[in-house]
Amino acid sequence: MPHRIRMSPQTAGVLEAFLEQRREWRYGYDLSRETALKSGTLYPILMRLAKCGWLETAWTQPEEMGRPARHMYRLTPQGVRSARETLVPRAARALNNRAYGRG
Repeated sequence: MPHRIRMSPQTAGVLEAFLEQRREWRYGYDLSRETALKSGTLYPILMRLAKCGWLETAWTQPEEMGRPARHMYRLTPQGVRSARETLVPRAARALNNRAYGRG
């Protein structure tokens, strides 16, 4: 059974970024730049998504000596399904609210 998570606008933005490149591994720094979220907002979202099984995580070793390892993230198949199921109704509600002057 898919886990439910609190879908804040920030979480929705992170999921949209992942869905644009759903098969690719993503670095937190790149996601931060793409979503304009600061690390104190982004990393707790990434941790919740991983805990719920929506993201898989991995460490990558640095290409250059002396650089730290980096944490990477990508959507799991469950994460792709859950993100789509969550974001489509959310987008429809937003369009509906705009159409009726409620947002």
